[in-house]
Amino acid sequence: MDRNEVRRAWDEVAETYAARRDPDGSDAALIDDLLASLAGDPAVDGDPRVLDVGCGDGARTLANLPPGSVGLDVSRRGLDLARETVSAARLVHGELTALPFGDDRFDAVTAYHAVFHVERERHPEAYAEFARVLRPGGRLLMTLPGGRFETVRRGWMGGRMFFSAPGGDRTLDQLRAAGFTDVETTTAIDPLGSSTEFVFATLGGDRTDDPQSRP
Repeated sequence: MDRNEVRRAWDEVAETYAARRDPDGSDAALIDDLLASLAGDPAVDGDPRVLDVGCGDGARTLANLPPGSVGLDVSRRGLDLARETVSAARLVHGELTALPFGDDRFDAVTAYHAVFHVERERHPEAYAEFARVLRPGGRLLMTLPGGRFETVRRGWMGGRMFFSAPGGDRTLDQLRAAGFTDVETTTAIDPLGSSTEFVFATLGGDRTDDPQSRP
């Protein structure tokens, strides 16, 4: 599936996906850990500036972030649902491999179940974009694509969806190559009730700007 097909697929399943997701659960609690790590950061003045990549309807992640946080999604239907759920958020339509924001804009980026809907050879582009929009010392919290796969799942949420990942170790290597340090993993229950790994990481002072140079 190309990016236009993925966008249309998300528009088609957005309501079903929102209805089936549990807005609570242990992966939502990871947001508390992220915000606690920012609370004592001298670079944060007031509420942290947070970008939620792949926000969807907003109930799982964006709703737990500070007011005024930014939600980005490829699906306009998902953003329509988020407007009803998280009225205080700023919502932006866009691609995670070309984030429509300036450099050093955010204190944190969250990306739950988002990157593995992009071709795995383009994942380093996404991590480079996360690093670009984060200030040095900014935090990342994202789902860790654990397996190695590239497939279209037919019947998923009543539609079909593209999934792609290079494996967990490869993903961690790509994050470090993009400039992330203090990379730690943890396991939590995802919105559909499955046990899933997540990554906490901090953006270091040195960033590699050429995604082609990354493993």
